[in-house]
Amino acid sequence: MHPVERRPIPPEVETDQSVLQAAAGHPWYHKLGIFLFVIVCFEVGAFLAVFPWTPQWETNSVAGLFPFLHDLWASSYFRGALSGLGLLNIYISLGEVARLRRPSSSRPPDRLRLIN
Repeated sequence: MHPVERRPIPPEVETDQSVLQAAAGHPWYHKLGIFLFVIVCFEVGAFLAVFPWTPQWETNSVAGLFPFLHDLWASSYFRGALSGLGLLNIYISLGEVARLRRPSSSRPPDRLRLIN
């Protein structure tokens, strides 16, 4: 057997871990985890965006736990903040769907191929 010649890895490639991880691809269980995250995030977002504006909002059991916070609970500003948080959750879930649908290349980028 001949000795294998090892060339040093340039520092800009050595520190760029995201390129190495992107080149490796994602296994099926990683995609499944992202899919489950998207489902949960979207459902929580839809609930938070809609439920504060329904008639059941003021009569639910959480409102009865802290009666001294009733004014805050009934405030339109608080309801709007929760709805905004729900819309943010929906936005994050749609962004993850777009990231999941993006095709991943099976070959490493040219910069990594030149090193080997």
